[in-house]
Amino acid sequence: MSEAFVNSFGSYPIGYGLGIMILPVSVGWIQEDPFTANVVITAIYATVSFGRSYFYRRVFERFGIDDNFIRLGINGIKKLKFHSKFFHTKNEK
Repeated sequence: MSEAFVNSFGSYPIGYGLGIMILPVSVGWIQEDPFTANVVITAIYATVSFGRSYFYRRVFERFGIDDNFIRLGINGIKKLKFHSKFFHTKNEK
């Protein structure tokens, strides 16, 4: 499974739950000082997002799931070269 897929669709329940916790608490504050409330709420969402991405990256690294396109391409080319060498040496006998 792709890390980007997990990060995208894993963010919805986290963001939804965060909204359920933060928004009711900040209703009065938003009416009194909307700019500061907006900055703080945005900072909370951004911090949770960075933490979530960091956590998912570490989980994918721990289990050896690497979906970085550049590394996937390099590894794919290495595998193709290995298989082509194996195929040519096997058929030459």
